Amino acid sequence: MSADFLSLWACDLVLLAAWWGRHLAAVGGACGGSVGLRQRWLGCVAVLAAWPGYLAVAGDEAERSDLFTSGMGGYHTYRIPALLGTPGGTLLAFCEGRKTSRNDDGDIDLLLRRSTDGGRTWEAPQVVYEEGDDAPVTIGNPCAVVDGQTQTIWLAFCRNNTDVLFSKSTDDGRTWSAPVDVTASVKRSEWGWYATGPGIGIQLKRGPHAGRLVIPCDHSEEREGRRVMHSHAIFSDDGGHTWRAGESVSPHTDECQLAELGDGTLLINMRNYWGRDGGRPERGGRRAVARSHDGGATWSDVSFDATLVEPMCQASLISVERPDGSRLLCFANPASSTTRHRLTLRVSFDEGATWPVERLIDAGAAAYSALAWLGEGQVAILYERDDYRYLTYLVVAIEQP
Repeated sequence: MSADFLSLWACDLVLLAAWWGRHLAAVGGACGGSVGLRQRWLGCVAVLAAWPGYLAVAGDEAERSDLFTSGMGGYHTYRIPALLGTPGGTLLAFCEGRKTSRNDDGDIDLLLRRSTDGGRTWEAPQVVYEEGDDAPVTIGNPCAVVDGQTQTIWLAFCRNNTDVLFSKSTDDGRTWSAPVDVTASVKRSEWGWYATGPGIGIQLKRGPHAGRLVIPCDHSEEREGRRVMHSHAIFSDDGGHTWRAGESVSPHTDECQLAELGDGTLLINMRNYWGRDGGRPERGGRRAVARSHDGGATWSDVSFDATLVEPMCQASLISVERPDGSRLLCFANPASSTTRHRLTLRVSFDEGATWPVERLIDAGAAAYSALAWLGEGQVAILYERDDYRYLTYLVVAIEQP
């Protein structure tokens, strides 16, 4: 059997499988075009090798939607995305609207756009909360979680990175309650700077703490005259009415996200400052992780995931339960140890032990991101791109083994 015949046969198989899975646009380029036969054959073999678990952008690249564009709508910059899918099928895209500059503090409002058709169209932005009109009050770090028992959406956020507030919605994000300040119950006296999320919280489904709502957070502590960052979690066992804080994770950790594993263990995935602030350069440039066996109250020693490289930046993480009861983890961040670019989505089928599937989402400048599972093998991502000019929404299809 000739190599020419093999190459054409391999391409035909890829095209057939792509048509069947409605992902022709993702693989067609590998098997066509004006490249030589050898290049064409190599491209097809590469696609076939990756086929059991590749990621494809669903539809055309033009389907990327810029939900927030800097300089429009009365805001200088939009940053810090959070994306939540509700039980009612609505997508909620939160962010900070920074009025006068790109700075992390100043006159900053908490904004929201809703979609009721899977992200194809979006309602106009609404202000969830702001303070002081044009006064430099920073309202930010959105982190939302749904109570599956009551369908209530709880939105955690911060004021001036000092106070912790919660607002709730009982109508799928259309309206929001006046915020309640819970700082006294979730912030210890020795903690300074404070941030919720950003991203999403989770509700535990397994073990003795099933039903618990958990929000990932971070804070600073003074050590030897300098500020040292720590991750931690806050949680509620009464449906969001009261909250308390768990213990700190390792020092030199920061913005974080949570995932529940199959046995009820909590995985926390954290921004890592060990290389820059901890005096341990061999620990830098990759995500820090730890586990909790008591619903986020205490944490194991920190370890470092060599696959998940990072340039010290926020990342997004979700856990998805499949029909057979197994779980997959989806993770996104700038896959670089130096600069915020090359936003990459990775998938793990063994609870984070390995990450065999990856997809480059954006090769250019890209930073913070948020993920939401849409079902039917599709994950939505909302991310900062083009040097913080846009918050962009995109759907990615996951072919699962």
